[in-house]
Amino acid sequence: MALGATQRLHDGVAAVETMTRFALAVLALASGVYTYLGARSILDGSPTAVFFAAVIYSASVSVGIYAFWSYMARFYPHVTTRAGRSAMLGVMAIGAAMILAMSSWLNAAALAGSAAVEQHLSETVEDYTADLDRAHQNALAAQSLLPDIQRASERFSQLAGVERQSGSLTGTTGSGSVVQLLSQMSSQMKSLQANISASREQVEDLFTQGQKRLETMRSLVSAPGTIEPRADQFSTEAVALTGVITSLAQTSIAPSIRRAADDLSLGFIAPVPDGGAADLINRQNQVMDTVRTSVTAQSKALAKAADEILTRPPVQERRFVPLSSAEAVLHYAQDFIPAWAGAISIDLLPGVMVFILATVHGAIRRQEENLPFAERITAAELLRALEVQRAVTASGVNVEQTIAKTEAEDKTSAPRPESASELEPNNITAIDLKSRSRDRSHEDR
Repeated sequence: MALGATQRLHDGVAAVETMTRFALAVLALASGVYTYLGARSILDGSPTAVFFAAVIYSASVSVGIYAFWSYMARFYPHVTTRAGRSAMLGVMAIGAAMILAMSSWLNAAALAGSAAVEQHLSETVEDYTADLDRAHQNALAAQSLLPDIQRASERFSQLAGVERQSGSLTGTTGSGSVVQLLSQMSSQMKSLQANISASREQVEDLFTQGQKRLETMRSLVSAPGTIEPRADQFSTEAVALTGVITSLAQTSIAPSIRRAADDLSLGFIAPVPDGGAADLINRQNQVMDTVRTSVTAQSKALAKAADEILTRPPVQERRFVPLSSAEAVLHYAQDFIPAWAGAISIDLLPGVMVFILATVHGAIRRQEENLPFAERITAAELLRALEVQRAVTASGVNVEQTIAKTEAEDKTSAPRPESASELEPNNITAIDLKSRSRDRSHEDR
């Protein structure tokens, strides 16, 4: 039974030898094709130079992969020593690393390079969208001060009107110094209000331009066709969008509000009281002091609000870095694990066949070691032994006497083994000349 199983393993190895060579050739050719596609995407120069360079490189990769795995399939299964197996495994690991370096990443670039570049463009669009929103929010932050400024302007204007009509502040009607001061403060607030409103229109216009740029960039990411021209146009749009974001950061009205708040307090100039009586002049001075106090409080509130806006982190200028398909598939490798698995499997699948052959040959060796020598010897080896015996007999040497003498010398020189387990198997096949001569005589009859 063991002999039959061993023979079937031998027959199986012989049967799959052609298939193994064919599989190695197909896998090496497939790896070479994808290596050509990946190499062509990263080479620069004229189309002819790129074509020949990619073909030569891919052909070298195919030949190298086929030769390497052919050597491993031929030699590794027959190396039986532990040191030899370790050395062969080390060589296999080094060769596999070289194959990964020169072929697998280009295979992955050919399989998922376009998708990786689109992934890069998509993430860049998201980053630019976040930058545009932050710049828009920073630019519009000063708009939150507009209601407070409007209320202050209206309050000063109403006080001036009331003072002019009824003299509720000084007790005297008419357009005197107090009315002039209140009208002056109202005018300054209205001027600041107009500046904020004008900046709002500019900010909205820039934000609309940025949104249009983002829409174009998103359409380029999802558009059909080759990725290279789309990536070039995407880069142009990214540069234009960067300019829009920078303009938004520069149109913030917060610094102007901060300076205007300081001017309200530091640049406050009260007019000279113009009352005809001392009592009226005294009341005008009191009202103007009250207005000064109110203006100072308003100035501090505006300055504090402007400082909070100015302390916001500014939007850092972003520079778009285009990536080739090979670079993108490395940068976003975690997102394209199936493509990497396929690219690596094409190159390293022959290693599985090598280990299968090594396992089969190891099983054959173990089964043959358990067989007696008579069952392990082949017919050709037996015929060769008979020819040697005839030649020795023809030369006048008695084979039986020589063997008996040799066994006697071995018994006298070698110590007797202590147990039967120490006996070594005798692999010499004894050939009985007398019995064979009888068989020949019977055959002649």
